[in-house]
Amino acid sequence: MSRLRELLLKFLLRKEVQTMAVVYATLIIKGKKTLEQVPGKLREEVEDILETLEVNV
Repeated sequence: MSRLRELLLKFLLRKEVQTMAVVYATLIIKGKKTLEQVPGKLREEVEDILETLEVNV
């Protein structure tokens, strides 16, 4: 049962990271934040989102 719980937590936390990456990307696009202000563990994902949207930072 703990293995299932662990997998579920990883899935839920991963979704949270993706959501936060989108939030930071949006704030960067709006000029409210810079890429340097993004936490390190989210930076790569935010860069990917910005690249996909063809946004030059």
